[in-house]
Amino acid sequence: MIFRKFLTGLLLLCLLIITGGYLLVRFFEIPLFFNDIITLTASFSAIGVISGIIFTTGLKKGPEARTMYLMVASTLKLLLEMVLALLWFLIVKKTYLASVILFFVLYLAISLYSMFFILNTLKSKPL
Repeated sequence: MIFRKFLTGLLLLCLLIITGGYLLVRFFEIPLFFNDIITLTASFSAIGVISGIIFTTGLKKGPEARTMYLMVASTLKLLLEMVLALLWFLIVKKTYLASVILFFVLYLAISLYSMFFILNTLKSKPL
């Protein structure tokens, strides 16, 4: 139930981001490709889903395991986002300004959503 709520909110956030990105690319002179928006949104969403699965799995465990699952979810999320940054900037060579801004805006949006979800969940289920 908790994971379904997280997944629904993440899906709505991603649809909002993709719609906003499409409208920006379509109606304004922004040097950005719609494929970049789709690729980064899908990548950050996949990382968020992996983190959410680990976190909600830990909620079913005891208090000691809950803390460990939370730390593993946060650490894995950070590591996967670092790998994504490495791939995006160094291997794919997307280093133009609009791409860098898009990367960090999506990073902040999905990371903030994940952290707010975790914090709101921990209000009702303490560590």
